[in-house]
Amino acid sequence: MKSIYKSTIQKGLLCFGACLIAMGSMAQQDTLYINLAKLLEVGGADNLTIDQFRKKQDLALADLAKAKEWWLPEIYAGLETHKLWGAAMNADGGFFLDVGRGSMWTGLGLDARWDFGEGIYQSKAAELKEVATRHRTQAEKNNILLKMIHAYYEFLSAQLYSGAYSEMSDQADTIVEQLQIQVQAGIRFQSEMLLAKSNRNHLKVKSLEARNDYMEATADLVNLLNLPYQTGIIGLDTILVPLDLVPESEWRQVPAENTYLNRPEYRFLHNGLDAIRTERKSTTTGLWLPDLSVGTSFGYFGGLFNQVRPMRPVDYPDPKIIYPTTVLNASLMWRIPLGRLAYRGRLKQFDAQVALKENEISQFRNQVNEEVNKSRSQLLMASEQLELAEESQALAKEAVEQSIQRQQLGTAMPFEVFQAQEIYLRARLDYLKAIASYNKSQYSLYVALGNDL
Repeated sequence: MKSIYKSTIQKGLLCFGACLIAMGSMAQQDTLYINLAKLLEVGGADNLTIDQFRKKQDLALADLAKAKEWWLPEIYAGLETHKLWGAAMNADGGFFLDVGRGSMWTGLGLDARWDFGEGIYQSKAAELKEVATRHRTQAEKNNILLKMIHAYYEFLSAQLYSGAYSEMSDQADTIVEQLQIQVQAGIRFQSEMLLAKSNRNHLKVKSLEARNDYMEATADLVNLLNLPYQTGIIGLDTILVPLDLVPESEWRQVPAENTYLNRPEYRFLHNGLDAIRTERKSTTTGLWLPDLSVGTSFGYFGGLFNQVRPMRPVDYPDPKIIYPTTVLNASLMWRIPLGRLAYRGRLKQFDAQVALKENEISQFRNQVNEEVNKSRSQLLMASEQLELAEESQALAKEAVEQSIQRQQLGTAMPFEVFQAQEIYLRARLDYLKAIASYNKSQYSLYVALGNDL
């Protein structure tokens, strides 16, 4: 009789996938077929947290553009009128009563003010903050994508577990059918067939549990990928293979203590520290830099409507005519705030911010060392588990095949087949779990060492 163990993992998963597609056609609107490459593509584009930090980066670019506006002047143009009733001052200090004074100006003007102490250093600080925000966006993207990768391996493991239990259930069905034939032929006891049916039902229960785990893992992945809640996901990777992101020669040796320098989080913190130090100069060096103001206008200026003039023998210009005028105002001023010199409050604020940022960098250095050591330890452990699980699966598979052959010949009791089957299933699931753990540790160490996803 043909051995039931000629069916492969892929066959079981195809059946599992077909079942899910049938369910999805009734209960779900869309089904996403995904592998690791597709996950990174969709996750990097649609995740809300990554999108949030991209928008923060856009805000930093806007702040930088605003900071660069400081050196550009203001241009104005228009019409301006002035009217005074009741009393008008004469040029020599005398007052004229019962007269009116009016004027009108129209033209084009320019006003500019350069605060070198604030403008230069604030603009440079905004530039450093924008660079820091870019590094923070990359760091958060790495963290989110790493979380997605871990969730993907949990999802894929659940899918493969469900496929494995489904395959074991099919094998149990075949064993029950064989025992029924042997019981009818009188070469097996009824109790042996009942025991086989009980074992089959047990495997079906475990298969349903694995299916439930698969659905929960799917929901987690749908949430991380920001997909519609009705979306179903089917993994295209029908078999797990160990990855080699970080060469074994690297992760088996103790990493350098300055690994944190490669992380985008460090570059974010370091650029933020430089931005504070640059902005601090506006209260030290910038305090002694002057303000330069320039204002000029070109236009026409003259009387407004008809005016009542005092009775003096003076020839007045026609109030209905306006005349060309040019105005220029300029100043170069040093402004020394005594309060800032006396209390140095703003300088102390900057010093406190520098100290806090330096403390954050120290904490981050310790955090990276912990992450690297933890990921490396997990990878070492997962590597050993992988070797043992791979050998265990091969041995258990051979044992099951021999037990089934003996059972078909009538030289093995059914409970021996059941026991061999369960041992093989555990070995197979241990192997899948070891590969998933190994690959997750590979990605964790890859990111911890400062690589970008």
